[in-house]
Amino acid sequence: MTDTENIVKLPAFVDLHVHFREPGFSYKETIATGSKAAAAGGYSDVFTMPNLNPVPDSAEHLNIQKQIIAGSACINVHPYASITLGQKGGGELVDFSLLAPLVPGFSDDGRGVQSEELMLEAMRRCKQAGSVIVAHCEVDSLLHGGYIHDGEYAAAHRHKGICSESEWREIERDLRLVAETGCRFHICHVSTKESISLIRQAKQQGLPVTCETAPHYLLLNDSMLQESGSWKMNPPIRSEKDQEALLEAIVDGTIDCIATDHAPHSAEEKSKGLEHSAFGIVGLETAFPLLYTYLVKRDVISLNRLIELMSSAPRRIMNMPEDRNSYTMYDLSQEYTIDPETFFSKGKATPFAGWKVQGRCLKTVCNGRTVFERKNRNECSK
Repeated sequence: MTDTENIVKLPAFVDLHVHFREPGFSYKETIATGSKAAAAGGYSDVFTMPNLNPVPDSAEHLNIQKQIIAGSACINVHPYASITLGQKGGGELVDFSLLAPLVPGFSDDGRGVQSEELMLEAMRRCKQAGSVIVAHCEVDSLLHGGYIHDGEYAAAHRHKGICSESEWREIERDLRLVAETGCRFHICHVSTKESISLIRQAKQQGLPVTCETAPHYLLLNDSMLQESGSWKMNPPIRSEKDQEALLEAIVDGTIDCIATDHAPHSAEEKSKGLEHSAFGIVGLETAFPLLYTYLVKRDVISLNRLIELMSSAPRRIMNMPEDRNSYTMYDLSQEYTIDPETFFSKGKATPFAGWKVQGRCLKTVCNGRTVFERKNRNECSK
């Protein structure tokens, strides 16, 4: 029997960072399957990254994605445009003035913009267009073929590591450019203690900077790594000290919101171990239960703070009004084990498979319409 006192109505969640893979890579995920996964996790709004084919770097290419969204999404899906043509992290910039009215922001997620001169010009144009850059911060020259954190596990198991500097060095550069241009700047998937220190300092200086992290960086560290592609993502799971810094940053407000970086791949692409598997894990259907169980229930943060991180803060970052017609119902008393085979997402790779959690999504309403309701079996109604 369900304890009705533990059934709560929460504001629907908003995820500023997902990959729905369509158009171009629908064997990994589609707008339909991705939005169903989001609805089943309690989300009413998600923001999709532009690593697609074609890349949404023009109005014509963006319209292809928007037509699919209009025909198959069961929640609100907001596509970012890329920063550079072809999302190459270099070369030519997109037409910010043309695209800004059509998208919530600009991102080359998956690639950092390597040229300081190019990023400076991107910020100038973005500022003039009144939009926001949503930045994947990574210095390619510091990667050296790495694929997990350059820490004790990598050394012990002879894996090539990705150093923390590859992230924080570009954040350091970009924050300097923000100070020069005044461009609104949102930093994706923060994973290192040095990044947190830089962002905290930038906020103290009053710069228009926000940032996100993801559940896996808050709940995992590289001492927990396993020889499985389900533990491979970019940026990688970092050290215990990095994890501690991130937890401190969600308590003190340095981290503004939690996104999932939901990044589905085929089973084959994730079956090749840490070295050869594709980067990325899924997270929309597990984010709230994991964070409620391992942060709220353990008194790291309050339930109200978790709602702030997953709903009101991302709305504020993207200048979205409150939406009283979008909400989710959760049974906070239900305990179960995470089983990827029950996911709506085509992607099944998660390091949290087998984890016991508390909190089951019963219903999600988006724009006044029920988009998910748990009955005898999982079902996403349209």
